[in-house]
Amino acid sequence: MGVVNVTPDSFSDGGKFFDPARAVAHALELVAQGAEILDLGGESTRPGAEPVGEAEERRRVLPVIEQLVSQVNVPLSIDTMKPAVARAALQAGACIVNDVAANRADDVMGRMVAEFRAGYICMHARGTPPRMPSPPADADVVQEVRDFFRQRLETLAASGVAADQVVLDVGIGFGKTPEDNLQLLAGLRSFTTWRRPLLLGVSRKSFIGKLLGADVNARLPASLACAILAVESGVQIIRAHDVAETVQAVRMAEAIGAGKKE
Repeated sequence: MGVVNVTPDSFSDGGKFFDPARAVAHALELVAQGAEILDLGGESTRPGAEPVGEAEERRRVLPVIEQLVSQVNVPLSIDTMKPAVARAALQAGACIVNDVAANRADDVMGRMVAEFRAGYICMHARGTPPRMPSPPADADVVQEVRDFFRQRLETLAASGVAADQVVLDVGIGFGKTPEDNLQLLAGLRSFTTWRRPLLLGVSRKSFIGKLLGADVNARLPASLACAILAVESGVQIIRAHDVAETVQAVRMAEAIGAGKKE
C-alpha cells in the first residue's frame, strides 16, 4: 500500500504532494514501483497536527481520486476519520476506507461502509488523532488490541459490514509507547485468529527515531526490518512511503520462505 499524503504538514514528506498534480504524479510513480493499493489522505494524523474541516479535506483529496480512477488499475483507499469525506471519496471511485478513528462510539461510518460494500481498515488507537492520551501503566497492549478487534468486528457486523470487508490494523504509534509498539510487532501472529487480512503501517514512524535515534529520512532500514518481520508473522498489507524498497524486501523474504524445506 503506497502512501499519498495530499497535505501540507505530514511528518513523512513535509507537504511535497500537497498540489493535486504532484500527488497524482507521485501516485502513478508508486504504482510503477509496485504499489498494489494507493492510500490517499488529506489530513495529517501526526501528534499536534491541526484538524482539517470536511470541506477542505474533500477539496484536497477528491481531485486526486477523480484523476487516478481512470489512470490506475489498483484499488484506491481514502485515509480519513470523517464519514462525509469517506462517502465523497467512495462516490468518486475509491473502494476502501482507512479509518484511524475506528474506536468511535457511533455507527455512522460502519453503516456507510456497508451501504457501499467498501473495504474497511479497522485501526486501533488510544483516543482520536491528533489527541492521543498517555498509555495506561502496565497495560497488556496485545490483549487490549485483541479485545478491541473482537468488539469492533461485532459492532461492524451489527451495522451490516460483512467480515470479508474488514482489514485489521494494530495502529503502531497511535497513543502507544515505543515499548507498546515493540510488543505489538512481536505479537502480530496473535491477530491472525480472525482470519482477516492484517495491515501494518510502520513506515518512518517516530518510535523508530526514539529507539534508534534516526531522523525521519533515515528510518528506511528499520521500516524494512519491521515489514519483513510482519510478512513472516502473517501480515498481508504493508503501508509504506518507500514502495520500491519495501516491495524488494518483501519479495525477497517471500522467496526465502518459499524455499524453506518442510
